Amino acid sequence: MSPTPESPTQALRDRERRVSRTFVRLADTLVADFDIADFLNMLTEQCTDLLDVSAAGVILLGPDETLQVAATSSERAELLELFAVETDDGPCLDCVRTAAPVSCEDLSAEAHRWPRFTAAAAECGFRAAQALPMRLREQTVGVLTLLSIDPGGADRRDLDLGQALADVATIGILQQRTIEHGDQLTEQLHTALRSRIVIEQAKGVLAAHSAISMDEAFARLRRYARDHNRRLTELARSVIDGTAEPATILGHPRH
Repeated sequence: MSPTPESPTQALRDRERRVSRTFVRLADTLVADFDIADFLNMLTEQCTDLLDVSAAGVILLGPDETLQVAATSSERAELLELFAVETDDGPCLDCVRTAAPVSCEDLSAEAHRWPRFTAAAAECGFRAAQALPMRLREQTVGVLTLLSIDPGGADRRDLDLGQALADVATIGILQQRTIEHGDQLTEQLHTALRSRIVIEQAKGVLAAHSAISMDEAFARLRRYARDHNRRLTELARSVIDGTAEPATILGHPRH
């Protein structure tokens, strides 16, 4: 007995549930084991599942302003996106530059605009492309490219949903970058505090050794480190663990 066909109403409700689950997953970037590669691959897979497109890809703009293919839903899409980045040609590149959507319903008619990209797209079997900016206010982090094997590409409703998915993903990416930056700053602060403790201890050792002031001990420690091209914290640690003789540092001549 064959299964009962799904009614249009049931299909619509199922799609709405899948859309809701996708937004929840895209918004959940505060988990401890967050993996941006898995996150972006999930985005491209959900685009092909929820939108009337054949493939999807994400190109991100790095801190050094270089573009890198971050995720694709298929090997053909990956080849095309890599080619676009390497040749600096195609709607996805224009989208990054302008931070505005770029739509092409028939790539074969745009050979004059993107000669290398359109040729490569034809080789990969894609006939239409829509590039959606991944941006938050004035900050652009990349582009979400939607590819179709038939002319026309995604309709307006799908493009609006695709842009919404790109926007939520952008917030997640920027949020993760902020967390990473904060972690770096925190680690730098901890390193600075640990270094200060080590230096203070070394100053105390030198001051006690020759009955000099802490300021004088620090001046001699710093002078020795500079003259011998050593890091101050490293030299201070050597004083504390006994591998550097206080007399050698204190007896170092002034310049």
